[in-house]
Amino acid sequence: MTADMAFECVLVSRDPGVVCVLNRVLDKFSIATNVCFTSEKASDHLAQACADLIIVDYDDTTDDFLRDVHKIERRQKPTVMAVSESDRLIPGTHLTMRKPLTGESCAQTLKTAYILMLRDHRRYARHALMAALTARDQNGLSISLTVTDIGDGGVGLMTKEPVVVGSILSAHLPLPGAERPIYIEARVLWTRQYGAAGCEFVRIPPVDLSILHDWLKAKCQVKQPLVEL
Repeated sequence: MTADMAFECVLVSRDPGVVCVLNRVLDKFSIATNVCFTSEKASDHLAQACADLIIVDYDDTTDDFLRDVHKIERRQKPTVMAVSESDRLIPGTHLTMRKPLTGESCAQTLKTAYILMLRDHRRYARHALMAALTARDQNGLSISLTVTDIGDGGVGLMTKEPVVVGSILSAHLPLPGAERPIYIEARVLWTRQYGAAGCEFVRIPPVDLSILHDWLKAKCQVKQPLVEL
């Protein structure tokens, strides 16, 4: 995302008509756009920067580029759309916009893409926390640790005490501004020698899960589109 929390798009097309229509519609969705006239230029851009959305003006020369997009080693993969002469779904893409493009047809498809991007952003976003607490493992042993970040699927932590991959940690976790601490149970997925560990949630009571989702939603604010979703 950009500094003002707008989604970012890489648009691959050398067709002035396609670029003009999509630039206008993407701007209404408050999506920042980088136009690349060739797949090679787009690949170079993606090697240096992230993108939430990739739109490809499809032809036979873009197949390799679409395959390469899915090899990007990032946790959050971009939503991929094709502009095509037909309605068929292009391999390696999530959505298709059929030529000739109109503002209305683009807006309808981009609404679907925007919802996908927002869902993925909330799913993979991590928020700094730095909450010191005492957790217990499945054997009832106490472990002093600091939760360093939190997201929809789990937490990152630091501890000077040994934790074992696969162990279940439980704790009451305070969230800044939340009405009360939430109870979590999380499985350790990985550890590092310097004391860092990553965990996935395995159980959160429904009321506490609602508190967490509301807290994360408030943290995941993005620039609002100018159109109604």
